Amino acid sequence: MLGRWVPVVSLFLAMLLWASSFIALKIAFSHYDPMVVIFGRMLVAAFCFMFFLKYLMRFEYQKGDWRLLLLMVISEPCLYFLFEAHALQNTSAAQAGMITSMAPLLVGIGALYFLQEKLPKEAWLGFLVAVIGAVWLSVSGGETEHAPNPLLGNFLELCAMVCATGYILCLKHLSQRYSTWFLTALQAFCGMIFFIPFLPFTGEETVWNLQWNWDGVWAVLYLGTLINIGAYGLYNLGVSKIKAAEASAYINLIPVFTLLMAYLILNETFNVQQMCASALVLGGVFLSQRKASVKVDADAADVAAAQ
Repeated sequence: MLGRWVPVVSLFLAMLLWASSFIALKIAFSHYDPMVVIFGRMLVAAFCFMFFLKYLMRFEYQKGDWRLLLLMVISEPCLYFLFEAHALQNTSAAQAGMITSMAPLLVGIGALYFLQEKLPKEAWLGFLVAVIGAVWLSVSGGETEHAPNPLLGNFLELCAMVCATGYILCLKHLSQRYSTWFLTALQAFCGMIFFIPFLPFTGEETVWNLQWNWDGVWAVLYLGTLINIGAYGLYNLGVSKIKAAEASAYINLIPVFTLLMAYLILNETFNVQQMCASALVLGGVFLSQRKASVKVDADAADVAAAQ
């Protein structure tokens, strides 16, 4: 019974932490260049993992796994954080969080092409509705202090979700024989190395001569520990216990958490059109997963009856 709750609690906490990362990134970006922030969070996470390398290196490598491992780290954190860093410079944390609700749909499409898992008609209809909602969300808001270019920012966040899809599909396959914490550490080390070449192009203030700002520093430390280690570790643990599609459904919690945090901490708000567009996005996601949920419940009932 206890084991059944491990993935549920892990994924719930991961979504709560991930939602808070949009707020922390907004705060950090207001003080430091995005590339400095991303490198800093990777550096903090990699430093923490250094103390546990002896335990992390216990895995059974299989020939050819390097391709999936490489694709996983390129998808996330490398390309994912490139897109998300620039997305949050152009859109609000609340809108970016809303775009993340499309991730389960993208995972379903990825599973169709790469795992030959068929999608019901409701899923395609839901995807179309969610895309319409995302476009409406992007164009219905004017330029504000928190969202100077929401159309570009939301598009870049959608690109980040495509990268997250590749990461989830690779992770599900690799977690069968690699420790979830090893995969999390690998992301941190590879991400740190990937972002080093970007540091000389961060303007006058580089990582070597930063002005100390406590708000920015605490945000980077928070991202490097509770997000890069905590959120990713918990999510990887959850994915290793249940199906990838089921795990990705928890991502729908992110926009709800982000919206509340953005309102309480950053004073971000939606206008009426954006609220309607957000409801359309969430409605499309719900529509896409409703039939799948019914099928899962039916299968569970059949198994129970057989026992």
